[in-house]
Amino acid sequence: MFSSMIAIEPVSRTVNLIAGLRAVLVNTKTKYQSVHIVELEEFGKALILDGLIQSTQADEFLYHESLVHPALLTHPNPKKVLIIGGGEGAALREVLKHPTVNRAVMVDIDGELVELAKKYLEVMHRGSFNDPRSEVIIMDGFKYVDESKEVFDVAILDLTDPHGPEIARALYSKDFYLKLARRLSHDGVLVSQVGSSFFFPNTYQNTLNSVREVFNVVREYSIWIPSFGYACNFIVASNVHDPAKLSASNIDNLLRERNVSTKFYCGKVHTAFMNLPVVLNDFSRDFDK
Repeated sequence: MFSSMIAIEPVSRTVNLIAGLRAVLVNTKTKYQSVHIVELEEFGKALILDGLIQSTQADEFLYHESLVHPALLTHPNPKKVLIIGGGEGAALREVLKHPTVNRAVMVDIDGELVELAKKYLEVMHRGSFNDPRSEVIIMDGFKYVDESKEVFDVAILDLTDPHGPEIARALYSKDFYLKLARRLSHDGVLVSQVGSSFFFPNTYQNTLNSVREVFNVVREYSIWIPSFGYACNFIVASNVHDPAKLSASNIDNLLRERNVSTKFYCGKVHTAFMNLPVVLNDFSRDFDK
């Protein structure tokens, strides 16, 4: 992972991204995963789990705005939001920008990681953990969804990649999506990041098929994340609402009405998300077993 003053980020099984390393702030192993919090030369502070970059100061807004806002604007009145994962608190930060939200529950299995994020990654969570509307539950996301009786308007899966560490793989299964659908209101919206369709086309297609077996409306989109070294894919789903039916002006009006400030996401970005094709790389299929 680290050699001299460089960080080596695995992009796929045969491709790596090399970044200049300025400092290592945290180097530890929790009960569930290895955790590094570092400063990278061109990305600033970065959270790295099991050797894979999850967020960096320079470009996390691209990822988190793209993950959160299409789903929250697709739902006409999101009051209760569930986040599974999201240890650094940035997805929670974006959710709480919406004044319609009166309750945001973040469930993360790794309490040690959350505490480290609170201490070292304020630049990402920006105090979202302290918002009175937020509640953090340290628990396995699968178990929470299976046992909880609470119903949410939007569910956000801010997980490690389905082709990444074992810790999150069960949360990309049809069984999990069926359980999660029961935790959503009748017009609820689900969104999940799903890694890279380009480098892991088989894993991506299997995940997409599982979502399609549970929800009536399923849309795919992606955005290039420089620190990941690939275009990160997302899947948004519902049994009622279709994000593809929202025009650029619809999105911009909703952002203004809710007074939601963004650096990247806007109406034109939303319509681009809904119209650009998702790319699967046939050369990667033999590596994605």
